[in-house]
Amino acid sequence: MNKRIGVIGIIVEDREQTAEEINQVLSEHAEIIIGRMGIPSPELELSLISLMIEGTSDQVGALTGKLGNLSGVKLKTALISK
Repeated sequence: MNKRIGVIGIIVEDREQTAEEINQVLSEHAEIIIGRMGIPSPELELSLISLMIEGTSDQVGALTGKLGNLSGVKLKTALISK
């Protein structure tokens, strides 16, 4: 299967409630994560996470599906074929 490379932008509306679940999902899919940057924004009461990824469509779909099902988590993905 062809690998894809891209970025996932994640907005976390309630970090206190979901941080542990998010980190668990990211750990489960660590093999496709090239880099990660997290920025807390207390004044906006949310956090932003940027993931750089490389994996198959199935791998990316599994990661984004699990993250997207978490309460208070919104995400967008941009991918290109490698």
